[in-house]
Amino acid sequence: MISAGDFRNGVTIEYEGEIYVVIEFQHVKPGKGAAFVRTKLKNLKSGGVVEKTFRPTEKVPKAHIERKDMQYLYNDGELYHFMDVETYDQIALNEDQLGDSLKFVKENDMVKILSHKGIVFGIEPPLFVELEVTSTEPGFKGDTATGATKPAIVETGATVNVPLFVEIGDKIKIDTRTGEYLSRV
Repeated sequence: MISAGDFRNGVTIEYEGEIYVVIEFQHVKPGKGAAFVRTKLKNLKSGGVVEKTFRPTEKVPKAHIERKDMQYLYNDGELYHFMDVETYDQIALNEDQLGDSLKFVKENDMVKILSHKGIVFGIEPPLFVELEVTSTEPGFKGDTATGATKPAIVETGATVNVPLFVEIGDKIKIDTRTGEYLSRV
């Protein structure tokens, strides 16, 4: 159990039968009345964000999230298959369990499988990936307004905004948390 007064960003809790991660918290001490903790909680299964307030002494169960390294093997149309590289056990997840977290992951890349009490609910891709640009419009000489970008499609099918100088065939580094272009490789 963890009290609301001890909430920090990244803490995972069980609340109303769901698993949440604290993405923002604020201790509020109004002039009148008792203090309270205002939080923004992200549902780890659905991805939805809710705002809740707690009394600082209110206790909620802390959720233990297991993270296991697994290799993404392939997609057979409906299911996405992953393998534990130590035991060679395989699991298959559907698109509802993954959401859009697989959009920057290629076959044979390592990911972290997230589970709670043995129930898999999602994956965590690597923080940074290097992918090849498969489609983008050409950048024109002299078209160099500050910070100008253009859409580019990478080898996994995801669309990323890249600077005008990036061409088809370039390898680029992407931050998977934000989906932003970082640099050419």
